[in-house]
Amino acid sequence: MKLGINLPQMGPAASGANMVAVARKAEEVGFEAVWVTERLLFPTNPRSSYPATADGSLPDVYRTVYEPLEVLAWVAAHTSTIRLGTSVLDIPFYNPVMFARRVSSIDQLSGGRLTLGLGLGWSEDEMEASGADMKVRGQRADEFLEVLHAIWKDDPAEYSGKHFKLASSTILPKPAQKPHPPIYLAAYAPAAMSRVARLADGWIPAGVPVDGMAQMFSGIQNMAKEAGRDPGELKMIVRANLEVRSESRGDQGFVFSGTRDEIKADIAAVRELGAEELHFDPSFDASGGSVQGFLDTIELVRELAG
Repeated sequence: MKLGINLPQMGPAASGANMVAVARKAEEVGFEAVWVTERLLFPTNPRSSYPATADGSLPDVYRTVYEPLEVLAWVAAHTSTIRLGTSVLDIPFYNPVMFARRVSSIDQLSGGRLTLGLGLGWSEDEMEASGADMKVRGQRADEFLEVLHAIWKDDPAEYSGKHFKLASSTILPKPAQKPHPPIYLAAYAPAAMSRVARLADGWIPAGVPVDGMAQMFSGIQNMAKEAGRDPGELKMIVRANLEVRSESRGDQGFVFSGTRDEIKADIAAVRELGAEELHFDPSFDASGGSVQGFLDTIELVRELAG
């Protein structure tokens, strides 16, 4: 199982120099990839509850967030081999034609190192600010992915749907990776899991207990088979929001939070599931407050992963 780490792209440690330092260290020790995430707003009076806190409030780390694709372009220019991943970008914020050109450019300029993790988002405030409609985000996501496939696989490309239309056109550059960078989707509801099975290369879960990952990924593979795809071609990349504590998380804590022994057991369990990669985000941990904390996390992960 390959290992990765999120860059100090958000929170108090976020800076261009720190991102490069972490990316170069990860590349040096043989990590598979560095990752970025997306947060568009820090609303003063949020209308949607944040799903990962008990009271629904946004963590302070989200007060500073660098734009994820620009960060990957920056880091690509300062590294040579490590892969560049998004975990995840919110599909409703983007137009598929513009998005395809941006990510194709990054993939070309980086020498074919991009991995795309995409999701639907959850914040009503962010949807409103980006001009998105939460009510149709699922239908729109299907078409969005279909447009990407058309642009990257057909020349000229053409598409006509309810939400997007593309007149027959040649759109360059194409990605360095053929036919396109691997696409992983965050998915937890049945309709979203079906989207992974039909239109993606794999699943990218976060915050799901290991037993739940096994059950859900099996369900996605069954859906892929029903859709006429080889379920063995689907892969899983797991995002670990790391929180190292001196006390046990008990029965109520999130996966990859707790003592070092608990986190070590989580890593072993995910490896047993057959995950392609496990990448760690220390932004929400005490170590996420400094670049040294990110660098220390790289060493900690190497130790716990054996």
